[in-house]
Amino acid sequence: MTRHEADVVVVGGGGMGSAAAWRLAGRGADVVLLERFEAGHVRGASHGASRIFRLSYAEPVYIRLAQEAGRSWRELEAAAGVSLLTVTGGVDHGRTADLRPLAEAVEAAGAPGEWLAPEEAAERWPGLRYDGKVLFHPASGRLHADDALSALQAQAVRLGAVVRHETPVTSIAVRGDDAVEVTAGEDVYRAKRVVVAAGAWAEKLLGGLLPLPPLRVTQEQPAYFAPLGEVAWPSFTHHLDDASLKATGFPSGVYGLGTPGEGVKAGFHGTGPVIDPDERDFRPEPVQLRLLREYARAWLPGVDADAFTPISCTYTTTPTSDFVLDRVGPVVVAAGFSGHGFKFVPAVGRILADLAITGERPDARFALRRPPVGA
Repeated sequence: MTRHEADVVVVGGGGMGSAAAWRLAGRGADVVLLERFEAGHVRGASHGASRIFRLSYAEPVYIRLAQEAGRSWRELEAAAGVSLLTVTGGVDHGRTADLRPLAEAVEAAGAPGEWLAPEEAAERWPGLRYDGKVLFHPASGRLHADDALSALQAQAVRLGAVVRHETPVTSIAVRGDDAVEVTAGEDVYRAKRVVVAAGAWAEKLLGGLLPLPPLRVTQEQPAYFAPLGEVAWPSFTHHLDDASLKATGFPSGVYGLGTPGEGVKAGFHGTGPVIDPDERDFRPEPVQLRLLREYARAWLPGVDADAFTPISCTYTTTPTSDFVLDRVGPVVVAAGFSGHGFKFVPAVGRILADLAITGERPDARFALRRPPVGA
């Protein structure tokens, strides 16, 4: 058995763990990042060529976090010398969805959107059909997830962090308020803090250590559709109410965005089958894939619904879809990003560094023990 010493061990080399390592190393901490799989793997939730970046939330806490993340993505781009965030604009639409709270929230945060008639939106972005009035968000765009992960880890290493892939953690043991041992095979890492950002494996690693909320792990079924011609694509969210869902058979609303070199990505949100992350089959889920193609035929006139590439990814979802960002003793946890977390990656990295170094906590909605709604 080999023993190692560090200030902080980060468990999980996806977006959140890599951002934590970057921010911690930037503050002078001696950091080791342990990732169970090889670099560039596709078993988690941080791989692929595209994720939506947007400020369009109805909750001010998420708007502020997205605004911070936008500045931090630019900081990372400058440090790494790569382009990660491409501003394309984004649209929300849905005839029966009340988008006014969304519009009011972003306006109050100083990032107002613009209301468009469906005909005007169709002139700008003819690849989409629009369901009622359209809310346009000029600051929205696309993040390159694979490149972001590589940049975060490279910058963490540049600042002194050690990154070890193919190093699965098997146990975490608390030895005191400022002492924790992390075991990975024959190696034991002793540190003052551990940051656990293990995605779909969070409950397996932390179930006996922390009072985690229920975490629902699903295998989601988005797809890339081949575009018909060269047209601009905003990121988009089509909101569907219960009556619309019943009439169409769709399991949820739909999100999407153009992805250069891949096609137009579209998917339902958080509706895949519950799975064990160690027992995934990665096979397309036929019912959801059929419904997604039906959606593309009806609402995406700019794609060929019969020319598609299925994608397999995971969501780890909390009951409220709020993240878990908290600390108990020497254990910091980042979990439950519920299919909408990647845009916030560098801001979450800062929060995790705060929790590990100073104990400063973020908004109470991210706590392990959350106050009752309305409290």
